[in-house]
Amino acid sequence: MTRNKAFAVFDSDSHVVEPHAVWEKYLDPEYRTLGKFALWREDGQTDSYLKVNGKIFRDSMNPNIPRHAIWKPGQTWEQVGELDPDIRHAKTAGASDPQARLRDMDAMGVDQTLLYPTWFAEGFHMVEDPDTAYALARAYNDWIADFCAAAPDRLFATAMVPLQNMDFAIAELRRIAKIPCFKGAFIRPMFIEDRYFTHRYFDALWAALEELHITAAVHPASGLWNPEWTSHGQFIEKMNRRLGTQSFFREAGGGPQSGGGGGAAGMVFGPSGDLGHPMSPIISPWLDNHMFVAATLLGFSVMERYPKMKVVMAHGKASWMEEVLEKMEASALTFPLVHTYPVTTDPEELWEEGEVMLGFDAEERLIQKLPQDFAKKVVWGSHYPRQDTTSAWDAIDQLSGAGVDEATIARMLGGNAAAQFGVTLARAAGV
Repeated sequence: MTRNKAFAVFDSDSHVVEPHAVWEKYLDPEYRTLGKFALWREDGQTDSYLKVNGKIFRDSMNPNIPRHAIWKPGQTWEQVGELDPDIRHAKTAGASDPQARLRDMDAMGVDQTLLYPTWFAEGFHMVEDPDTAYALARAYNDWIADFCAAAPDRLFATAMVPLQNMDFAIAELRRIAKIPCFKGAFIRPMFIEDRYFTHRYFDALWAALEELHITAAVHPASGLWNPEWTSHGQFIEKMNRRLGTQSFFREAGGGPQSGGGGGAAGMVFGPSGDLGHPMSPIISPWLDNHMFVAATLLGFSVMERYPKMKVVMAHGKASWMEEVLEKMEASALTFPLVHTYPVTTDPEELWEEGEVMLGFDAEERLIQKLPQDFAKKVVWGSHYPRQDTTSAWDAIDQLSGAGVDEATIARMLGGNAAAQFGVTLARAAGV
């Protein structure tokens, strides 16, 4: 594996795992009880859950293996999969400790990184009380700013924005715009209060992001801890459970009405009737990002009406965009999109000229085969410290092995991100 490089790498999709200090130290004292009711993560010895608006969403995966923060430098995906599920495994230290994070970045060949949340990503946009959401956003942003202060030239962050009240959201955007570490505003593609981002309510958000030169950092979440119809996650899990139940009945030779001996104790795939593991982390990021781009940015003309607003679509891969453009082209020609804000620009032209980039990982075969089609529109992300993390060395090996030249690799792994997030690239550090 490669262990040296002549260019700087900017990791555009890595995560922190929020410690209890966000609530117990950074949250305004008057909101600490309300804040823990509105949003709280508990990782106990025998039980783990996310609490949102007082409702408990228990983990559906083995709590002994914290897959949201399990990967460590040098670890392969096979080694993650071989972890003993009966032994409690510690979370990756760099998920919450900036000094450990910097050591891991050095080992990964990462010079700079943009930090996304974990539990705030899953639950924050669902917090119902606007005042509490505003207090939680300030607490998270103050904590992550202190995290980044450990290496202000290497660590950068996306800010939480209390979209529950647009006046609060804009006020917080104006506050964090003055703090150097913030290079993006976190937006999860989902329904908020039964409104999607096509609603005119969000026009003030796009206008503020454009005015303040803050990148819209759009990042999906799995939805495992969310009610159905906030995003695709729980719908996928419902289908997962149905598939598992049907597979069980086929194996057992019966069905609910057949008398063919099929209780939960005989379940083939999983104790809850599913396939033994969640499916939404695999499928929902692509679907959520696809919907946001097709409906909001292109179909609802946000890119056309706010042409200087920069957007990064993280985590959902990038190869699917070619298909979206093909479908949008056909739709625009056969039945023009006519609504409050009609689209007047050709979708492909809008995409080519727009300030939107897609997050990719080095495992995407289409990008390896057609780098010329993606080189100017993608930014690389490691997904650290999640179970599917890859290092910069992995990305360089994959791309160079596919015949991609060094200048293009440098652009895809660092240059594009620097331009999109307004960051000065650090000097490259080899290992």
